[in-house]
Amino acid sequence: MIASLLGFAVLLVLVFLRVPISLAMGIVGYVGIGILINFPAAGTLVADTAYSTGVSYTLSVVPLFVLMGNFVTRAGLSDELYTASNAFLGHRPGGLAKATIVACGGFSAVCGSSIATAATMARVTIPSMRKYGYSDALATGAIAAGGTLGILIPPSVILVLYGVMTESDIGKLFIAGVLPGLLGILFYMGAVQYTVWRNPAAGPPAERSSWAQRLEALRHTWAVIGLFMLIIGGIYGGIFTPTEAAGIGATGAFLIALFRGKLTFRITLEIFVETVQTTAMLFTVLIGAIIFAQFINYADLPSILSNSIREAQLPPLVVLLAIIAVYLVLGCVMDSLAMILLTVPVFYPIISDMTFPGVDPQLALIWFGIIVVVVTEISLITPPIGMNVFVLNAMLADVKTSTIFRGVTPFWVADIFRLTLLVLVPSISLILPSLMK
Repeated sequence: MIASLLGFAVLLVLVFLRVPISLAMGIVGYVGIGILINFPAAGTLVADTAYSTGVSYTLSVVPLFVLMGNFVTRAGLSDELYTASNAFLGHRPGGLAKATIVACGGFSAVCGSSIATAATMARVTIPSMRKYGYSDALATGAIAAGGTLGILIPPSVILVLYGVMTESDIGKLFIAGVLPGLLGILFYMGAVQYTVWRNPAAGPPAERSSWAQRLEALRHTWAVIGLFMLIIGGIYGGIFTPTEAAGIGATGAFLIALFRGKLTFRITLEIFVETVQTTAMLFTVLIGAIIFAQFINYADLPSILSNSIREAQLPPLVVLLAIIAVYLVLGCVMDSLAMILLTVPVFYPIISDMTFPGVDPQLALIWFGIIVVVVTEISLITPPIGMNVFVLNAMLADVKTSTIFRGVTPFWVADIFRLTLLVLVPSISLILPSLMK
């Protein structure tokens, strides 16, 4: 127990000293295992972990989905999504912000990255919202919050990494994220409605589109809808595995970008380089996290915590709420990916050892994974770290960080309500996975 706490303390010190999180976790894990066992064994474990992670068939889904997201971004599908949602919603108060949320949700379904979704949709939607006099707070808040859907609505790289660390079914994790993701879109639209109710000038209505214009705009979204249905429908129907779905999705995204004339040799090379860079970053962080998790296991921290909770006879829901509270605090000061990789090895054994009302024990880790990702979504838009906020701040130099944080406040409040609903009604997350083939 003491060794684990010292390890966490040293890790936090290294992180605050700006040591890369992957390197910090790897160093602490290696030294910790070396002290607990011996350093030759620690060196062997590090080498084995790096090799086995790099050649893992299951993890091949990561670069494929990253590649798919990069092709989709270059294909310009975000413009069609925003045009279609704007045609149906733009004429309402706050309609352009609502259209942004819907477009973010649609783009997330074929992208899988929160930062990429926020950055892409900012370029597409900000000019339109500024044209009609939207406040910077509402405009940037809608984009930052909508971008968080990228790590929940499948395919999601975060859910893949969670599935690998907990040995959960990645296909079921993907399917479990669909309804909570749609619920997030509805709650975010409610946050927009609340904002314009409080201040109608923040989101004035735009022109109304005719039904002919709406149908024409909707027709251009076939690529996104078709790609999403192909991937998720294939996984849900048991036609192919998530890894096979990733390969099919990457190929489909490539063909869409190619037939739209968006690819040249230089752009294609850039896409491959971006995919390699992103994949290398994710794998490096994952390897460091696995090494640190091995140290935590050797220090017996998960067993000690499980035994302590069992002896205290705390209700499972109280334990879950305590874990959520830890995530909310950590989310204010830590990067979301690092937070998940650092804490999941500690918490998931505790959850798997408990029985929750209305939750099939075989699906408990699926339910917990969705809750963890929703909490992580909140961390992406809350101060002081809020990664999506700083992405928008870098893109929109004339908008203050404080303005963006003020704009996202109604959205993370909406996320708290959504999180509460997902905790109290587990079937929202589990109904689809329970019916999978």
